Amino acid sequence: MSREKAYLQMLESTAAIQWNVALILEAKAVEAEKVKQWTQHHIHARVFDTHEEQLKESLSIHEVIVEMVEGLTKLENGLYSNLKAVLGSGEEDGGGGEGFEGEGFGFGEDSK
Repeated sequence: MSREKAYLQMLESTAAIQWNVALILEAKAVEAEKVKQWTQHHIHARVFDTHEEQLKESLSIHEVIVEMVEGLTKLENGLYSNLKAVLGSGEEDGGGGEGFEGEGFGFGEDSK
């Protein structure tokens, strides 16, 4: 298999993964809306004996959300590495994937 075909296959696979990530995010958005509605109706001061218990429950919900976002971030960083390899192959003319680094997108080497 030639290098170009391998890169094309990487790009096609990346596009398929991104499509699936979009579907996952859509499902997570629906789920998050349900969780929001449930939380608004059940996580309030009347339900808990102390403020600490309410805070603990809120923090546990927040922790799950943060873990999900961290997982998606790791996935996207992996996809970025693949795209950087493909785009980096044609950088002899000065173009390539370097434009995203350091521009607030979190794609720099220090974000790994």
